[in-house]
Amino acid sequence: QVELAESGGGLVQAGDSLRLSCAAFGVPFSSYTMAWFRQIPGKDREFVAAITWNEGFSVAYYDASVKGRSTISKDNTKNTVYLQMNKIGPADTAVYYCAATSHWYSLRDYYILNSTYEFWGQGTQVTVSS
Repeated sequence: QVELAESGGGLVQAGDSLRLSCAAFGVPFSSYTMAWFRQIPGKDREFVAAITWNEGFSVAYYDASVKGRSTISKDNTKNTVYLQMNKIGPADTAVYYCAATSHWYSLRDYYILNSTYEFWGQGTQVTVSS
């Protein structure tokens, strides 16, 4: 049985840094692409970041809203994916979801889609106070 368990959310101050974690169980983690999405009430779940591989090297993709101040990383020894976010602001307030897919694509266009991912976590709330 596949399970993705997010942690690290909470109430943070604007300008602070935050690291979210997602532990994966029941998947061959090293061969899966992992991603983070987020959702604000009343809005669709949106892509934040994904990490996959190409020719043996990790490849990361980011949404423009977090690029340059966020880092997605993957520890295959711990079956865990992380999202480090710096200079966090009120616009980052959302429920953050971890996602996983066994499919591999060469284009970023596929990894930003909700429908690409087979497995999802329950989400962790991040609230940023200004």
